[in-house]
Amino acid sequence: MFNDIGRSYVLRYFKGIGLGESIRMMLTVAGVKWIEENPKWPEEKPKQPFGYLPVLIEKNTDGRSDFVICESGCIERYLARTYGFLPADLQQAALQEQVRDQMSDMQKAFVSHIYAESSEDIQASLRSFNEILDMVIAVQTKLLKANGNTGRLFGTSLSYADIAIYAVYKNLMIGWAKKKPDIVDIVKPKLTPEVIKLICTVEADPRLSRHTTNSSGLVAVLT
Repeated sequence: MFNDIGRSYVLRYFKGIGLGESIRMMLTVAGVKWIEENPKWPEEKPKQPFGYLPVLIEKNTDGRSDFVICESGCIERYLARTYGFLPADLQQAALQEQVRDQMSDMQKAFVSHIYAESSEDIQASLRSFNEILDMVIAVQTKLLKANGNTGRLFGTSLSYADIAIYAVYKNLMIGWAKKKPDIVDIVKPKLTPEVIKLICTVEADPRLSRHTTNSSGLVAVLT
């Protein structure tokens, strides 16, 4: 647990997994005080700094004004640097961030498929998603093997990349499964033993036990 007595956080986001899961996970592992608010939407949309969610509010007890940031990627990286999930070395940090951004490319391809309308666009977008998914899994598998197949992408401790990748897969196979039930059948057979071990290792972290108890776990979907 990190020693951060002077700060607490408010995460504003929707109730689903979505773009908030990696933020929830980092706050939980960091052991800081935080709560989640689920604004009424779209009634409270105009009250948000950028007009959408997530929003993170860092509250201080030392007289400083609250620190408010938007954009999921920005929030993730701020917390990752604040609580040591990213290394101080800029090059080593960039290696993790590029893996995270590759997952964002995959998410965008999937969303394009979900909202495609014509049968031609549906098939084309599905092919594009599968191509990116194959590349993502290949890159992750190579990194995991290079790191000794420990269930960690980098080093020996839980990293930003570990958390972010787990959260994206969870959103894909649990969150989006409500809209596209066959997504598990598409993704699950492609996952290598190395990637599955990463997912299991992250979910087994005792610091996340309270969070995984209160939300659906991904390991159950894969078994």
